[in-house]
Parts: sequence; structure tokens; C-alpha cells
Amino acid sequence: MTDVLLSLTMPEDVAQEVEDLLLSRPDLVAGFTAIQVDGHGSVVRLVRADELVRGHSPRVQIQSVGDEAAMREVVSLLRSEMPQANIFYWLLPVLELGRL
Repeated sequence: MTDVLLSLTMPEDVAQEVEDLLLSRPDLVAGFTAIQVDGHGSVVRLVRADELVRGHSPRVQIQSVGDEAAMREVVSLLRSEMPQANIFYWLLPVLELGRL
């Protein structure tokens, strides 16, 4: 089986719901890391006045490493459970992982 890194970037207001969904599926996601990030660029919808002034929007990025099939199932689950959540995602192959 091939491990991949799944990265999900989303508006702050949907992050807790995504985290709860991931935590409810330990069969797919053994664990994840959530970090605060800023969304920049023409594809980022700036809504609030402070976002328009700053030119970026606060986001949460969640990353998880796991079997490719499981990570693809997570994407499908999010697509079906939260179709309007405005989550940007990508999958990358993992060359090596471990604990030091």
C-alpha cells in the first residue's frame, strides 16, 4: 500500500466540523495535524471587511498521512457530507515517514 499526505485547507468556520468528522472515522484517519494558515490569491473568497483590507483570509489546514485508498475515501466522505464547505485539498506521495 502507498502512503500519501492529504492536505485540506478550509475556512475557519468549518474546521471544527471537519475535525469532528475525521475523529469519527479512526478506520480511515489515525491522526492529523491542524494549523492556522492564511489564504491568498484570486481563488480565495474574501468576505469580511478585515479580509478585504488585509488581502487574505484566515484558514485552517489539516494534514494527515495514510494509505492512499483511505485518504481518497476521506475526500469522498467530505464531498458527500460537506458539499458546500469550500475545502481545497491535495494528495502527495510520501517517500518516507517515521518517528525520531
